[in-house]
Amino acid sequence: MDKKEIGKRIKKLRIAKDWTQNRLATESGVAASYIPALENGLKCPTVETLDNICFALGVSLADFFTEKKEATLVDRVASLTEKQKQLLNDFLNSL
Repeated sequence: MDKKEIGKRIKKLRIAKDWTQNRLATESGVAASYIPALENGLKCPTVETLDNICFALGVSLADFFTEKKEATLVDRVASLTEKQKQLLNDFLNSL
């Protein structure tokens, strides 16, 4: 996986959590300017930094690098519109 793919994966996971780049930076302990550089493939994180980012996003390093053929729950939620996400949230809250 090259740095562009790493950046795309970070962005995908961040968006699935509905987090801003600033929130991810804060939660993972990196500079706010570092997340956009990662997501755009301009920087490549150290293993320690990527581990911190993964921890903040709630995924393991192993899962981060594992390609899954099936759409994961994160992928499915990420593909929903804002209205669909709100409906799903309302449904889950009603349980």
